[in-house]
Amino acid sequence: MATDKKKRSITEIREAKKTGEKMVYTSVPDYTSARWAEMAGVDVCVVGDSLAMVAHGHASTIPASMDMMVMHSLAVRRGAPNTFVLGCMPYQSYNTVDRALVNATRFMQEADCDAVKPQGGKSQAHILKALVDAGIPTASHIGLTPHTIAMFGGFKIQGRTAEAAMKILEDALAIQDAGCFMLEFEAVPATIAKVISEQLEIPTIGIGAGAGTDGQILLSYDLLGVFTDFKPKFTKRYANLTEVAVDGLQKYVDEVKSGSFPDDDHSYSINESEYESFLTMVEKRKQH
Repeated sequence: MATDKKKRSITEIREAKKTGEKMVYTSVPDYTSARWAEMAGVDVCVVGDSLAMVAHGHASTIPASMDMMVMHSLAVRRGAPNTFVLGCMPYQSYNTVDRALVNATRFMQEADCDAVKPQGGKSQAHILKALVDAGIPTASHIGLTPHTIAMFGGFKIQGRTAEAAMKILEDALAIQDAGCFMLEFEAVPATIAKVISEQLEIPTIGIGAGAGTDGQILLSYDLLGVFTDFKPKFTKRYANLTEVAVDGLQKYVDEVKSGSFPDDDHSYSINESEYESFLTMVEKRKQH
């Protein structure tokens, strides 16, 4: 278990490309999961807009708002004070340079994040560059970009043709040229992500993009078996917390129904003489 952890710096994250250290990212929506991540020694806690789904029950990430993201980012920061926190910019929060600057500033100033991550490559390069030029550490996300899911016609793997893979490479180079310190590939064939990663000077992390990236990201609620509405192919389950939780809750239900909880071990007591005095007072009150 990691103790006295020192927060990773932007420089260390960038340098991972040269040192070969595999960076471990996990998406966390709240204080408790952020605390677990820091205790486990995760390098970067990502406040992903996936929290619209795992914490709020929406069918997609689209309903995530800036206010929602700021609130969750603050909870994550309190849970992981010594971990680098990357705030994901929600849907349409960066569709113009001005809006991107205002909202990215909120992540840095109000939400206490260390960096921000919009989505997109070549078409968003001017936005990414504006954020970097304003002194805001910025990353980006390509491949399957949930914000443009409607355009893809659902959650579909990207880059399966040579032409589509070239588009991802062009996007990756545009992100690097804009000054971003890192990029994320989602749902891209492993061989394609590896080749593109090798063309870049900035580190890459992957989710459903194979082992050839410079690091990995998974949602903590997915890998721990907390969120079980569905399981993406790329998620490996390292624990089954929902099973453990439901089992515990069922035992609680059973014990309350049967009257065996709470027992004396889980109840407070009172001095016997005080109890007797109280009963006497109750009797007196009844007589009035």
